[in-house]
Amino acid sequence: MIKNYLKTAWRNLIRNKAFSLINISGLALGIASGLFILLWVNDERSIDNFHKNSRYLYNVYERVFSEGKVEAGHWTPGLLANELKRSIPEIRYASGFNEQAPSLFETENKFIIEKGRCADSDFFKMFSYPLLAGTPISALHGPDDIAISRRMAENFFGSPDAAFGKIIKCNIYKNFKISAVFENPPDNSSQKFDYVANWKFLLDTVSWLKEWIYRGPYTFVQLQPNADPVRVEAKIKNFLNAYLNGRDGAGFHLELGLQRYNEMYLNSNYKNGRPGGGRIEYVRLFSMVAIFVLLIACINFMNLATARSAKRAKEVGVRKVIGAVRKALIAQFIFEAMLLALFAAILAVVLVILLLPAFNYLTGKQITLPVSSPNFWSIILGLTFLTGIISGSYPALFLSSLRPIKVLKGSLKFSVNALWFRKGLVIFQFVLSIVMITGTIIIMRQVNYVQTINLGFNKENLIYVPFQGQMANHYDVFEQEISHMQGIKDVTRIDQPPTRIGAHAYDMDWTGKNPNTKTVVIHVTVGYDFLKIMNLQLLQGRDFSKDFPTDTLGYIINETALKLLGYKDPIGQPLSIFQNKGHIIGVVKDFHFKSLHEPIEPLLINLNEHIDWGNALVKTQPGKTKQAIASLEKVCKQMEPKFPFTYYFVDEDYKKLYDNEQTVSRLSSGFAFLAIFISCLGLLGLTMFTAEQRTKEIGIRKVIGASVKNIVLMLSKDILRLIIISAVIAAPVAWWGMNKWLRDFAYRTNISWWIFIVAGMLAIIIAIATISFQAIKAAIANPVKSLRTE
Repeated sequence: MIKNYLKTAWRNLIRNKAFSLINISGLALGIASGLFILLWVNDERSIDNFHKNSRYLYNVYERVFSEGKVEAGHWTPGLLANELKRSIPEIRYASGFNEQAPSLFETENKFIIEKGRCADSDFFKMFSYPLLAGTPISALHGPDDIAISRRMAENFFGSPDAAFGKIIKCNIYKNFKISAVFENPPDNSSQKFDYVANWKFLLDTVSWLKEWIYRGPYTFVQLQPNADPVRVEAKIKNFLNAYLNGRDGAGFHLELGLQRYNEMYLNSNYKNGRPGGGRIEYVRLFSMVAIFVLLIACINFMNLATARSAKRAKEVGVRKVIGAVRKALIAQFIFEAMLLALFAAILAVVLVILLLPAFNYLTGKQITLPVSSPNFWSIILGLTFLTGIISGSYPALFLSSLRPIKVLKGSLKFSVNALWFRKGLVIFQFVLSIVMITGTIIIMRQVNYVQTINLGFNKENLIYVPFQGQMANHYDVFEQEISHMQGIKDVTRIDQPPTRIGAHAYDMDWTGKNPNTKTVVIHVTVGYDFLKIMNLQLLQGRDFSKDFPTDTLGYIINETALKLLGYKDPIGQPLSIFQNKGHIIGVVKDFHFKSLHEPIEPLLINLNEHIDWGNALVKTQPGKTKQAIASLEKVCKQMEPKFPFTYYFVDEDYKKLYDNEQTVSRLSSGFAFLAIFISCLGLLGLTMFTAEQRTKEIGIRKVIGASVKNIVLMLSKDILRLIIISAVIAAPVAWWGMNKWLRDFAYRTNISWWIFIVAGMLAIIIAIATISFQAIKAAIANPVKSLRTE
């Protein structure tokens, strides 16, 4: 029986080459889209799931209650990990974890900049980064210990074994002993690093991390196997209170919470003080897109199969007359659908192999096709089977239900319900397609909006250069050397990148402050001419000036901070943070110093040209960027010849804040195109079906004088009416979905009414282009032939 099914299916496929090609192409595109999204989703969900202790690993995050609002983040005090382990018996291991600035390592005549982290001695006991030399217990045991990656070991010593136990110098002055060599972090690790230094190195380098009022690093803990995470979280909730007594921030309502470590990557955002949202929203979004695109492809198969049903009706009638039962006919048509789905799956896999490099480029990933994995092929077979069942079910049930007497007499007619069902499928297809087109337009507008919005400062011709070695301690020399060189307009310094200013202060005090008021502000330390170089608008007071020696005790605040303070005449008013008493000398107009996902926060700008870290912020002369970079490189090489020259453009740094949105924009554009393309294949099927059903009517109309234009309009108007209905349904659905997406941005574009008109018109234009070929073909056909066939 299977042999007969296969033979019949093959004959039908060969006999109707164009029909089969359209069907296979549509299904292949749908399956390929599903595979691409499946690979991407699987890659996203695999991040940080390779650790053996994953079920016990947690990130400690902090909630800060201020001004009736709650803010949360991964920042924690530098001393927290050891205290948690000492005080909470349910915590087996704990480690601080902090990203380090790129550091210069050297051995003999080799000098290489490496990126790494600092962590406690428990780190390699907690996380599954396999050690090639050393043990988890001995790694990072001593204050001068460092663990390096295989890549770093091979670069400096040739092999992991040769590196073990050696001394390596960091940033010229610090000698480390290599106590372990670990395997390079895998692609599915959210943390990428080439060395891990002992936590004491960080505390000695950044002394303020020894104070409980300051925070910055991550804190990771591993619970005991029998520990209840809910109870542990309740136990550590108010853990910080005891360590803040006696400080200005003691009255703050600070809480600690736990988040599974392997959930951090996908749930990196915080809502109402708890982890919620982030890349997981895009995973869910594109999972739905994969289902929708595959459904659209299956619906196409249904429409195309029913469009050809008139030609197979007599076959069904004959088979029933000679004894075929309905189950056998259903099995035959399902088998044919399965065969087409199999060919489509093979073509889909070929498409994925060919287009995977381009897909990786769009998404910024390194996804490979897991051809050696049985699970992958099981998914392919399951997807093929599911596609065949879904796409073949309706045609099989419909054709097998035909009554042989009617079809053999040539009086096959389709019920109103059957016609509306197929039209409903087309409406469903185009609702999804128009929603995706609308979403793509809005996403592109939002990406363009965040790239072109007035940030309140001029990011053009702005470069920052991280201080390396002892450059920060000799900033006055650097400034004097660079100021008059080619391409340089102005220079100052800043302790944080200008598009990612985020240092928190919890103990700000001012005259008239309510003792019960809990405030959190952002602060940044700069040099002279910062306002001038950033082109910030000064609303009151003045900029920092060398003519006023007391400006080291002065603060410039933004509008949001002024609203918080409540001063009507702020200039000269007292203000302090970190118990450093000062006064306000100026107020600047609000400007964006973070992603537009976040609202502008209160900002304090203070002057200090003698801190031993940070960046040089340089304004270049328009059109002379290359000369400015050459000048900067020359001075940096003169001051620190061992360090490679590193610089960043502020405008490019700003664009990187929206890498996720740009990736989503590219992906949504591609899948929206595929959705509309596959939907148009369905339109082609419905046009074919309509033309076949109205062959006699078309012939009679032509005989009595109807023009080609009249016939084309007659065949097109019903389908165009369906698309208009689709556009009307899609508009509120798209508005709801995109309005929800835009809520993640504190500053966002408007959803204008014309977007829905444009999306609907695009769908109509593409549909007209699709159906016109078949409609014109039917309109110019010889009426004699059509009437003779009837």
